[in-house]
Order: sequence, then structure tokens, then C-alpha cells
Amino acid sequence: MKLAIGTKNPAKVHAVMDTLIREPLEFISIDAPSGVSAQPFSEEETLEGAINRAKFALSEAGSNIAVGLEGGVCETPNGIMLCNWGALTDHLGGVWIASGAKIPLPSNVERKLKEGYELGVIMSELMQDPHIRHKEGAVGVFTSGMLTRKEMFSHIVRLLYGQYQFDRPSYSH
Repeated sequence: MKLAIGTKNPAKVHAVMDTLIREPLEFISIDAPSGVSAQPFSEEETLEGAINRAKFALSEAGSNIAVGLEGGVCETPNGIMLCNWGALTDHLGGVWIASGAKIPLPSNVERKLKEGYELGVIMSELMQDPHIRHKEGAVGVFTSGMLTRKEMFSHIVRLLYGQYQFDRPSYSH
């Protein structure tokens, strides 16, 4: 069975592949557009980006299932927080969604986001590493490495694939 991954970002691709390595799947990575702003700024926009990536990857790869993962930020009463969403779609039209961990961002990062900067750019400057989003990401930096971007997305992939496995027998009839 083919599983398309709607990104070329190594942290996201490895999150899917490493999480589902024992499953009988052939992985295909597709550069899929999110269809949302470069910096999703709400739960809804971040989820929409994940669904768009999954649907695009599914159609482009002609696969059985596809996963889209999207990171963003959202405003809360406790400040701006990291948020992340995933979607799994199948060739029968099913869509499963899951969200991951949230943590508040430091005030200097929050200020830059409100000025219109993208989190990836802010983190690259802050850490003096242009590839931070492809490695530990903001969550890795702000948790002192206790949780990396890949691990955060791996959690979402487990939630998605578990839902798919649960629903698949009844869904396909």
C-alpha cells in the first residue's frame, strides 16, 4: 500500500516514516502546497493547511492514503502558542485529523510574530541556524530538546494512523 507524505521537510517526512516503519507501506514524499499563509496564525488555518497537503499528496501520488502535517501558531488567553495539526486522507474520501502539543512562545518571539515575521525566520535568526525548522524546530528549542519537531509530529502520525486503522474496516464497506 502506498502512503504519500505531503511535504519534503525532513522532520515531517521522518516523523511519518519512522513512526510507521513496521507497517506494510511504501512511502512517497510529495512537495505539497498548504494553500494557507506561510505562517498559519490560528488552529483553523493550521488544520486547513494539513488537510490541503494530505489531499494534494494523495491526488499527485495516486496513493492509497496520504498524510499532511502543518505547524502554526494560535492566539490564546495565555499568549501566542505553537500549534500543529495533521490529516490523513484515503482514496475513498475519508479524512482523519489530529492535533498535537501546544506551548506558549516567549514574548520576544510573540512580538516578532505580531510584526508579521514567520516563525521559521524568527527561529533561524534566534538560533543562528537557517535549517532549524528541518531539525528540532521551535518546540525543540523551547523545551531544551525534551521534545523535537519530529517527535511532536510522530505523535500526531500515531493518532492519525490509529484512527484510520480503527475506522478502516467499517469505512470500506
